[in-house]
Amino acid sequence: MSDEFHSDDRQANVGRAVTFSRRALLLGGAAAAVAACNPEPGATYASAFVGGSGLDPRLRRQRVRYETNERPGTIVVDTGARHLYFVEEDGWATRYGVGVGREGRNFRGRATIRRKAEWPSWTPTANMIRQDPRMREFAGGMPGGPQNPLGARALYLYRGGRDTMFRLHGTNEPRSIGLAMSSGCIRLMNDDIVHLYERTPIGTPVVVI
Repeated sequence: MSDEFHSDDRQANVGRAVTFSRRALLLGGAAAAVAACNPEPGATYASAFVGGSGLDPRLRRQRVRYETNERPGTIVVDTGARHLYFVEEDGWATRYGVGVGREGRNFRGRATIRRKAEWPSWTPTANMIRQDPRMREFAGGMPGGPQNPLGARALYLYRGGRDTMFRLHGTNEPRSIGLAMSSGCIRLMNDDIVHLYERTPIGTPVVVI
């Protein structure tokens, strides 16, 4: 993703984001803490970064050799390795580092991308609101923008024509990449989810292992 593209997107959303950033701060980060696709209380981020110098090189986007029976254009998420592969021709793939759900909370199996969103909005579920009444402020949805826990883009996983409630999405907590600490969704660096989004048409098959 070019810097110009990134800057334009942020400028387009900054007005909405500022309105909600103060509310998010007043909630003490509660929106990010209890969202279905976001960190849970007590999560730490240090292990995704090396010596404070940046993201672990193994989690950076790169083109790699990748042998698979899946056809080119398929997304394969290896939750154990914390990697997502976009399968390409001739035994190659683009590999992205990801953050995943805690044990027992990950989606498994096959799905299809049936919806895409740029700077997606986020809405807490009824259960989240019951657990933390402060979430009621966002019952009508939190507009997309830099403060939104779903990040710059979201790809929505469907199975059998129904929304699985799992997503591939960006994050406003980059240190969560490489960790297993969300409630199930797969998160990527914002630059990476934009890169993946632009090459992922509706109908793209996804395999989570």
